[in-house]
Amino acid sequence: MTDRGKIWLYDTTLRDGSQREGISLSLEDKLRIAHQLDEIGVPFIEGGWPGANPKDVQFFWKLKEEPLKQAEVTAFCSTRRPHKAAPEDKMLQAILAAGTHWVTIFGKSWDLHVSEGLKTSLEENLAMIADTIKYLRSQGRRVIYDAEHWFDGYKANPDYALKTLKTAWAAGAEWLVFCDTNGGTLPHEISQIVAEVIQAFSRENSQDFLPQLGIHTHNDGGTAVANAIASVREGVTMVQGTINGYGERCGNANLCTLIPNLQLKLGYPCISERQLTQLTRTSRLISEIVNLAPDDHAPFIGRSAFAHKGGIHVSAVERNPLTYEHIQPELIGNQRRIVISDQSGLSNVLHYSAKFGIHLDKRDPICGEILTKLKSLENQGYQFEAAEASFELLMRSTLGQRLKAFQLKGFQVHCDILQGVDNPSSNALATIKVEVDGKDLLEVAEGNGPVSALDLALRKALVKFYPEIANFYLSDYKVRILDGTAGTAAKTRVLVESSNGEERWSTIGVSSNILAASYQAVVEGIEYGLLLQSSAKTQIIASRVDNLS
Repeated sequence: MTDRGKIWLYDTTLRDGSQREGISLSLEDKLRIAHQLDEIGVPFIEGGWPGANPKDVQFFWKLKEEPLKQAEVTAFCSTRRPHKAAPEDKMLQAILAAGTHWVTIFGKSWDLHVSEGLKTSLEENLAMIADTIKYLRSQGRRVIYDAEHWFDGYKANPDYALKTLKTAWAAGAEWLVFCDTNGGTLPHEISQIVAEVIQAFSRENSQDFLPQLGIHTHNDGGTAVANAIASVREGVTMVQGTINGYGERCGNANLCTLIPNLQLKLGYPCISERQLTQLTRTSRLISEIVNLAPDDHAPFIGRSAFAHKGGIHVSAVERNPLTYEHIQPELIGNQRRIVISDQSGLSNVLHYSAKFGIHLDKRDPICGEILTKLKSLENQGYQFEAAEASFELLMRSTLGQRLKAFQLKGFQVHCDILQGVDNPSSNALATIKVEVDGKDLLEVAEGNGPVSALDLALRKALVKFYPEIANFYLSDYKVRILDGTAGTAAKTRVLVESSNGEERWSTIGVSSNILAASYQAVVEGIEYGLLLQSSAKTQIIASRVDNLS
């Protein structure tokens, strides 16, 4: 594979990506995302539509105080309004006031949109494109032209669609970008149409005087990434997309998938090798900023993208990763994971024992005992691949190395449901009795629900003996009904994610009683948190020495 021409990345997470249902970015969110994209070497970052809302105006002005290191920030806007002079259009004045060097302008390519959407003539639409770009160029701006609904427009009226592109280029646009705005075009159509456009420009111009072309694809047909790749292979050199594929409806082309495919598989340079290793972290950071859970199964950057579950797979991967991995995960900042489940073999157990700092030999009968317990519990509804902390506790318990920080003597939870017309609420009171160092402790705590009250009461009792617990908190709580046909007697699986502000760990509980399942997961979360502390680890090591002696 040989290196090819550079691909110019154009990120529109801050504008197109923020149109995804459920995303609402603050000014601070937008600034953090912009600076992170700058760090990984994205050349163009679309900041938003100045004048559309106060937040976007503030964003462009704030960037003057906190400038980016290398990226060009672009302001986004449509062409001038029908039958209005460009210098008099307030929309364009707001674009100029943003003060960006580059401006992205979109115009209509599809005659249907001109007549039905703009309610104007085809000739006036061409004038709108030309006037807008010429005016912005006269004001010292460089222009990227997004040809909206390009592929649908070309299929409906190829001659007119081509006229819109040629008009934009003649007016001074430096990039012409094909937009699959409705996201329904397929890769073979993309390839054919892009090739035809390049041929049309080549017939009229020398090879040294051809427009720079870009691609902007949406994922309504599930082919946004494939469409972008198809365009690049035909000669397009700018790829527009968003981090994690965020965008309206079904999203945009996912740059976290596109960049590794273009750079590692096809040899098109996009960013430096060092910046590429930051891709996974960038994806997860931005998912946290927009407050959406990361897609664990996303290609390349997903937590499960290099996870191995079957025993045969695990054994093969540990001998040679190429057997079940298409690239080295470290190239994009990800890592290999061996997951534990009822499909596991001894290879999985040995992998995790090494990860947990526990020395085991595959000939040791204890390995088989751990595997038997694992499969028995998974048959009851446990899912240790989602709760590695619980699996470490299971393993240490089997080895006699589990720290017994406390013993439950009993608990009660009382809930009051206050029904209001506009504001129903619930309060819970938990009473818990535990034994610590031979002493019985009784504590009570209130919470906004039974699990919250139970967690607070337990930590209130234990913090006197383990002060570090004050830093522990529940960061996520998930419930799944395992056998829905059993109705209210159904078995419930609870997954709890805990954190100490620096690390996160997941624990699991299973029971037909949701409170019992919750208590088990909460208790193991606290117990594992203690295990992470140096004092707890010292006790574990000491107990291991005692066992060996």
